[in-house]
Amino acid sequence: MPGRDAATPLAPVTATLRAMFGTDDLPGLAPGLLVHDELDRWSPATRLIDGTLLSEFLTAAGRRWGGTPHACAALAWKSYSYWTALPAVLGWASARRVPLLDPADVLVHFEDHHQLLTLGLRASTPVAVLPSDPLALAGAPGVLVVPDEAALLGALRASLLEAHFAPLIGAIQGEVRIGTRTLLGSVASGIAHGILRASDALPGSATAAVGTLLDALDLSDLVELVPGPAGEPTVQRRTCCLAFTLPRPKVCQGCCVRQG
Repeated sequence: MPGRDAATPLAPVTATLRAMFGTDDLPGLAPGLLVHDELDRWSPATRLIDGTLLSEFLTAAGRRWGGTPHACAALAWKSYSYWTALPAVLGWASARRVPLLDPADVLVHFEDHHQLLTLGLRASTPVAVLPSDPLALAGAPGVLVVPDEAALLGALRASLLEAHFAPLIGAIQGEVRIGTRTLLGSVASGIAHGILRASDALPGSATAAVGTLLDALDLSDLVELVPGPAGEPTVQRRTCCLAFTLPRPKVCQGCCVRQG
């Protein structure tokens, strides 16, 4: 299990990310995950939800993929929701330590043209933990101590899904015509892929962790874990991210279209 140093609340998350990707330099996250100097380029995700930056985000997606507006929006959401959810779900799976990703604490910028966006967390982002966690025992600032596992999953759901993803989905749907089930399918798929990719760095069963997380978020009907070529668990989607509609079509592994 990654270290649980009370002085560095997100150490389990960054250690698991390093184990997953072999580097701290990831194509969607700020180095070290936390943003200590926001400067002018970083903006809170609230500016996506309120529409201030949403057009820029969707326009950047259109330039990147060249597809229809709704397909590009679906792919932009797939990327955004994957990188946003990853710190929370890895924190839960690695150490039962969950950064609460309210949109005011999630920062984004579009300055790196090699990728759609870069995402980081404010250094003051609160973290939910169980009473036995060293953060709780040390009385560390910015820590929400919850009584049990169910409450911890509830805090993850409230911050990630209800406070962040649900209003952003609503904002996107105000710009392009795209179904909620399609967008939530990418959330479910991203969580499952992330946990499975991190399986060697996690305690316990990765497949059980996927099931617990998706059940807590009411997303378990959107993906299925099926045996891969060597018997390893792989993600089978039940909705499509629309990548197959691009000018250069892509059929993702586990695509429901390919299985049809």
